This record gives sequence, structure tokens and C-alpha cells, in this order.
Amino acid sequence: MGLGPLKAQQYRISLLTCDPGDELYSAFGHSAIRVLDRLEKTDYVFNYGTFQFNPPIFYANFAAGKLDYMLSVSHYADFVNNYYEEGRGIREQVLDLSPEQERFMVEFLQINYLPDRRFYRYDFFFDNCATRIRDAMELVLGDKLVWNDEEVQESEKTFRDLIDEYVMRMPWADLGIDLALGSVIDRDASPRDEQFLPDYMEQAFARAQIQGDGPTRPLVKETNVILNLPRKESSFGLLNPYLIFWAFAIGFTIITYVGHKKKRLYLGFDIGYFAILGVLGVVVFLLWFGTEHTATLWNWNLLWAFPGHLVLAISLLSKKSKPWVRSYLLFALILADAAVVFWILGWQSLHPSLIPILLVLILRTNYLYYNFEKLKALKA
Repeated sequence: MGLGPLKAQQYRISLLTCDPGDELYSAFGHSAIRVLDRLEKTDYVFNYGTFQFNPPIFYANFAAGKLDYMLSVSHYADFVNNYYEEGRGIREQVLDLSPEQERFMVEFLQINYLPDRRFYRYDFFFDNCATRIRDAMELVLGDKLVWNDEEVQESEKTFRDLIDEYVMRMPWADLGIDLALGSVIDRDASPRDEQFLPDYMEQAFARAQIQGDGPTRPLVKETNVILNLPRKESSFGLLNPYLIFWAFAIGFTIITYVGHKKKRLYLGFDIGYFAILGVLGVVVFLLWFGTEHTATLWNWNLLWAFPGHLVLAISLLSKKSKPWVRSYLLFALILADAAVVFWILGWQSLHPSLIPILLVLILRTNYLYYNFEKLKALKA
């Protein structure tokens, strides 16, 4: 694929911003660059958001922080048709670049499309389809590009807040993201940080200016709606974590009350519960210490979803009660209380649906701790 020889006044370069889709990987929207060549009669879209989607491998690589994206090129008509079929709107911002700046941008894109240059290691917050375009604009325009970030009203949004704007409609995905990502994303995002999201980068382009190569002018000289399609609204439905977890907590509370009255422990429920928490703890631990992600560091979900709970579940399943179990129950209770404290103090924002899960953890560790003698007698 070639764009033909470079000639003056031949290009029309624009930013395309696409609405979010239904799948998690498309839930945050998309950005791409359109290059219309008037002389060569070509119309291409340069897309930094291309990847090979094999669901198990894709999500495994994403979890490990080893997901490679690539720059691809497609015909503009094909690009628009794909988004039309997905029911996703597209908006265009035509950039007011000089002929020299247009040539520089086209050369940059051509070089980046070379086979040994087109792949890059994807980072959701700092190196994605939107930030790559932002970085290209800064390279092409240098200090002539002024973002005018001071015009943005201080909103004090954290990275987690920004993500929530897009996944609140997907409660299970929202829960999974909050479980996987650590306290490092609970810091306020600057206007530049917000540009990892295509909608926010579209806003940044709209307020940016070009200075120093003639009269100061807006970066965007024309805005068009390519596909005017309504954004899809989705409801939680009955099978959402909020309803299910509260039903679970009410059920466990009833079991605990009945067990207290009948002087029984009902350990089968605890074995399953602590086993699930332990497995989650292993996943959180691996995301923190075993991946290349930076956003999964310092994840205090580890306080309640602790790998040691899996060992506790195995011990409760065994025929004899080990002496350390009582001490571990106290330790687990302290960890759960610490998770609540960390949440209240704002050190990490946990997912709201986890409130009943934490209440059950505090309830059952208390109950088993104070009934440890009964547990010993049961195992004797």
C-alpha cells in the first residue's frame, strides 16, 4: 500500500472518533486517523487499535500485560461500513495543518506502517489507539501545538472514575476491572491523562491551537458527523453482582443465625466461600506480582481476597482441626477490617457490590473464631 508521491496541498487529515461498542474491548470507543489524498484519489484510515482477537489468547495476553497491537490501514469506506454494521457512531475533526505539517504526518504514518515498526506493546492507560495519535500530533507540530488544558474545569476524576463512565452499564465487567486494577488508578487524572479515552481526546483536539507558524488558529478547522447513530443503552438485568451478592449475604446471615440457634456450624458453606476467595486472591496476587501491567500494582483487594483463604478452606475440609486455624481466622478478620478502612480512607476504591461480600467475611470469621472449640469437637 502506498500513498503516492508527496505533493503540496494534496492531503486532508482528520481525527475519527468512534462511539463505544458492546464488547469489553470496544467499550471505551476508538480513535483513528483519516488521510484523504485529493491528487491520488485515495482515502485511507490509519488505525492503531488493531489486534488479533482470539478470545482465550487475547484475554490471557491482556491479563499478563503482553498484548501487542498494531497500526493497520484500511479504505475509509470499509472502515465506516464496519462501524455502521456495529451500530456505532463516528465523528470527524478535520485538522488545520499546513502543507509541510501534512507531509510530515503522512511520512510519519508511512514509516510507522512498515512491518518492523507497526507493532507496539499495548498499555490501556498510556499507549493505545488514542495516545498514539496524540503523540504523533505532538511530534509533527512540536511546541507549536498548545492543548489549552487550563480551559478544562477541575473535575477531580480518577482513572477509575473515568473507566466507570464507560463500564457502569456492564456491571460484571466493571466488577472484574475493579478487582484487577490496583490503587495506582485511584489518583486524579490530569487533562493529558484523560486523553487515553477517545471521547476525551476528541475534546482535547477541539480546544487545542496551533501557534507560531502564522496567525494562531484552532487545531480543528471543521467538524463532521459521519455516522449519527444513538449510543446503545443497556440495563443491569437481574443477574447483576449487586443483587446476587446481597442475596448471598442474606442467605449466609440466615445460615449463621440458624446455626447459632441449633449449635451447628454448616462448614460446607464456609469451605466453598473461602475457596472462592482464595482463588480470587491467587489471581489478584499474580496480576500484582506476575505481570507487566503497572495498573495492577498495589491492589488492596488482596486484603479480603487472600490466597491463604484457599488453605483455610482445605483445612476446614480435613478431618482434624489444626491449632493455627483459630489464629488464621483472627488474621482474616483483621485483613477484612483493614480492607474496609482502606476503602473508607480512599486508599483504594473497591467495587460497591463487594459490600455484602465483606460483611459475610467479617461475619463468618467472627463466628468461626468464637466457636473454635465447637469446630475442634466437630473434627475430633
